Amino acid sequence: MDRLHAMQVFRRIVELGGFGKAADDLGLPRATVSLLIQQLEAHLGVQLLQRTTRQVRATLDGEAYYQRSGQLLDDLADLESSLSAQRSQPRGTLKVDMPIAFGCTWILPRLPDFYRRYPALQLDIGFHDRQVHLQREGVDCAIRAGHVVDQALVARPIVRLHQLTCASPDYLARLGTPRGLDDLAAHRAICFATGNGRFFPFEFEVAGQVREWLLSGELTVNNADAYVTACEAGLGLIQVPRYHVQRQLAEGRLVEVLDKYRVPTWPISAVYPPHRQLSPRVRVFIDWVIELLHGVADTQPALMVRI
Repeated sequence: MDRLHAMQVFRRIVELGGFGKAADDLGLPRATVSLLIQQLEAHLGVQLLQRTTRQVRATLDGEAYYQRSGQLLDDLADLESSLSAQRSQPRGTLKVDMPIAFGCTWILPRLPDFYRRYPALQLDIGFHDRQVHLQREGVDCAIRAGHVVDQALVARPIVRLHQLTCASPDYLARLGTPRGLDDLAAHRAICFATGNGRFFPFEFEVAGQVREWLLSGELTVNNADAYVTACEAGLGLIQVPRYHVQRQLAEGRLVEVLDKYRVPTWPISAVYPPHRQLSPRVRVFIDWVIELLHGVADTQPALMVRI
C-alpha cells in the first residue's frame, strides 16, 4: 500500500462525502478507492469512516487523522512547490478564514484577480465572526479583526479600520441624541458577543487615552450584519467600522453620534501558525491581500489606513 496515496484518497472521500465522488474526482476505479481505505484502516488498526447508504462520514479517529494527514500533505506540497521551478505558481488548496462582513465586502468581489494570478490554487474560505482555532480546525491562515493576542500565531498587520458610533433616527427620536460621553448612561447599546462570552465595550479616545464604556442593552448578537440591522431597527447604539455602514449613513437610515469623540481604529491582520510560515500558498495569498487592502487604504483613506 502506498500510504501517501491512501492519505490523498482518504482526504478526498472526507471532503467530497463519498467513495464514488472521490473516485471520479481522482480518476480511479471505485474498487481501488475502497481497497485503499480498507488497507489504510487495517494498517492503522482503527475505523476511519462510517459508511451508510446515503453518506460517508469520518469517525472521531478519522477526523483526527484527516486533520493531521491533511497537514502533512499540505506541507509536502509546499516543500515541493518551494523547491520547484514553478514556485511563483503554487498549487493545491488553501484553507482560509475571515470575518463575514469584511470578507464579503473587500475580499470576495476581488477574488477573480487572485485566480487570474494563481490559477492552480483553490481557496476554501470559512466566514466567521468568531476567532477560529487555526491548528485545531485545520486552517492555513486567517484575516483577523482586532488585536492579536495569541502568541502561538504569526501575525502580519495590514490596515486599521476607521470606526464610528451610530444609531437610527427612530432610536434618537425616542431617547435623544447623546452630546457627551456622560450622556451614555441614559442610553442602550446592542451588545456584540465575542467567542469567549465577553462583550465588546464601547471605546473612545479621551485626552490621549482609550476609555471603555460597557453599556447595558436588551439584545446581544454575534454577527456583524445582524449588529447593523438591529441598529437600523432602533434597538440601540453601535460602534462599527465606517465601511460597514457608509450606505446606511448616506441614505439616512443611520446617523453618526458623538462624532467629536474619536473611536480607536480597528486593526486587521493576517495570521497563520508558525509551521505555515514558508508555505508558498500562504505567502502569495497574504501578499495579495496586503496589496489589495493597501490599495483600498490609498484610494479610500476615510475607511482604512495602512499599518
